[in-house]
Amino acid sequence: MFFLQATKTSVSTVLFLGTVGMIILVVGLVVFLIMHQRRVLRFHKKIQQMEADQQKILLNASIKLQEEERQRLAADLHDDAGPLLATARLYLNENLVNQDKATQLQSIFQARQIIDDTIQLVRNISHSLMPPTLKNFGLESAVNDLFQKISGSGSINASSRFHEYKDRLKEEKELIIFRVVQELINNILKHSNSSFIHLTQNVHAEKFYLRIHHDGRGIVQADFDKLNKSNVGLGLKNITSRLRLVQGNINFEKDISQTYYKVTVELPQDTPYE
Repeated sequence: MFFLQATKTSVSTVLFLGTVGMIILVVGLVVFLIMHQRRVLRFHKKIQQMEADQQKILLNASIKLQEEERQRLAADLHDDAGPLLATARLYLNENLVNQDKATQLQSIFQARQIIDDTIQLVRNISHSLMPPTLKNFGLESAVNDLFQKISGSGSINASSRFHEYKDRLKEEKELIIFRVVQELINNILKHSNSSFIHLTQNVHAEKFYLRIHHDGRGIVQADFDKLNKSNVGLGLKNITSRLRLVQGNINFEKDISQTYYKVTVELPQDTPYE
């Protein structure tokens, strides 16, 4: 009888301890899940803050780029066009009618020459906003023209080849891509000391790709990301800002052969230019 009671007590104790253990395990699991969830939430908040900071940097870079372009245009118009028009006005003053015919003709001729120079100046400023080759013939012609001019300098071998560019993209998109290419090429010419630059274009899986290869000093993606988050490298930030407008991405890497650097620009292949 005593043995049966002792056995029942042992079973009860085991069940009690087992129950307590399960409760402790469940409570511990719940606490762990709560703590883990809090860590996940803190991590997501940190990521969101980093993304917000990155967006702010890119926005500031874009604003600064636009402001610099406005200031440049204002300076060109003020410093160049303004004096030219003021000079033309001097030739066409109210006393012109009181002068002899020969003087009148000479003044009109001089004023016309100055006005022609002003027109050419304004045309040049307009071309800097939208290069005529790009506007009239498209991205392929504009890029090829850029590379031909670089190669024509004799200091570097530059070439470009478009493999799949049957239809033009939208005008605004072509301009953004062209400005990105200009900025990348400018950086390579200034900093890489390359002997060659080669650009290729192709389309794959509804994506538009431009790849630039060069054999000079370059950067990899980690360097690009670091510069993008710093207060330097405005040109690289401008590239990121421009590509964001067309849902594009850019990747910097060193070829597996370790002999040259490659920059890849990727963006959606949208509807053809209309």
